[in-house]
Amino acid sequence: METDFKNIAGMFKANTDIVNKAIADVEPDHWFKQPGDDSNHLTWMLGHIIVHRGHTLKILGVEWENTWAETFARGQARLADAQYPSLDDMRNAWQDVSEKLSAALKSPAEGVMTKEAPKAPPSFDGKVSGSVAFMAFHDTYHVGQVSFLRKWLGYGQTVG
Repeated sequence: METDFKNIAGMFKANTDIVNKAIADVEPDHWFKQPGDDSNHLTWMLGHIIVHRGHTLKILGVEWENTWAETFARGQARLADAQYPSLDDMRNAWQDVSEKLSAALKSPAEGVMTKEAPKAPPSFDGKVSGSVAFMAFHDTYHVGQVSFLRKWLGYGQTVG
């Protein structure tokens, strides 16, 4: 793997650590609070990151399945709180997808990074490597939102 791509793997690792800290001590009644009527809550944000990390695994040729893709898709209408996966299911899926992504990035299948990129998501270089880099950008964007929600909920900052 190119040295530059190790930076992408490092971004996912840093994001994992930030999210782990951000969700570690959040009380159950805070997972569905929203800073505004058109804002997403912490449950939605974590689910969205989980689903897209799973998509990153698929881009890398690694199987990872869950049934949440529609629930956490961009622009999806919010559901009643009880319709979302349980907090335990969310935490377990987060740990599973993060561990699998870390392993896949440490030793991707031979030649996978130089394959032509899938049609979606965007790719910075037209190859799988550029798609994975885009997904790291996407991941980081939403990890920032998770960090904001943690601070907004009164738990303090996750970085610094």
